[in-house]
Amino acid sequence: MLKYNHIKRNVNGILLLDKPVGLTSNAALQQVKKIFNAKKAGHTGSLDPLASGILPICLGLATKLSRYLLESNKTYSVIMKLGEITSTLDSEGVLLKTCIVHKNVFKNITNVVQKFLGESYQIPPLYSAVKYQGISLYKYARKNIIPPRTLRKIFIKKISVVSIYKNYVKIIVTCSKGTYIRTLIDDIGNILGCGAHVVYLRRIKLFIYELYHTISLQKLNQIQKKHNSYESSYYNHLDLFLLPMDHPISDFQYYCLDTKEIYMFKNGSKINIKQNILTGLIRVLRKNDKKFIGLGIIQEDHFLYPKKIFI
Repeated sequence: MLKYNHIKRNVNGILLLDKPVGLTSNAALQQVKKIFNAKKAGHTGSLDPLASGILPICLGLATKLSRYLLESNKTYSVIMKLGEITSTLDSEGVLLKTCIVHKNVFKNITNVVQKFLGESYQIPPLYSAVKYQGISLYKYARKNIIPPRTLRKIFIKKISVVSIYKNYVKIIVTCSKGTYIRTLIDDIGNILGCGAHVVYLRRIKLFIYELYHTISLQKLNQIQKKHNSYESSYYNHLDLFLLPMDHPISDFQYYCLDTKEIYMFKNGSKINIKQNILTGLIRVLRKNDKKFIGLGIIQEDHFLYPKKIFI
């Protein structure tokens, strides 16, 4: 069994974890952080304990680029149960109301679901981590307090009914950041007139990443158990599963700096650009090995200005 090492590693990269059901996103993060013996880690885009699927874990300096994953579209596979409304809008809550599901509900469901395409507004569920006056909404809900909640703009890019079995309906939805699938399903149930709640939720795509890019906690634990000590072979094996920290912005323009220019960049100096590059954000690489060293902004004066430095 692997012995715990108190000396943390400065490891940088992104792990695409397939989070299991029953675990909070933070609990999954802490397990990964311990397995990698990482000094710093954070996750992007929380998943409820009921949900499984892609949860990017950013290690080290990769946390500085987490916003590019947070702001990306997500795709979910969802199963909703018609005819039941719960306190948490999913199967983990208390059953509040049951309704008869008439035959016309199944005839109308495809058309109703399609009405949610495009831009709309949601009220976050009471049982969520959204904060009011610095306190998470779910803490108010547990005390039977209903604080005011602000409408949030969301965007549904794609949504379709995949299958129907009795009162269970499976849908696939691609949506913007900040979209609560539980609220979406509750809203669909309200329009159908019979109510609905989530019984299954799996994030199957985030940005360009899909489930086949992920690794499970079970697999990571298996790797850990094969090693008797914190040795280089253990870390070498683990680090193979990490994406480069700049992978989410790999489609950005890039510019390479030589040793002298890197010194200037690190010290906050602007760099005269020697080629024709569009203005805006840009990846900055080291010339000799193309290693990512930071983010910069090219202004209209054709100078490169440091924005974030990673060396």
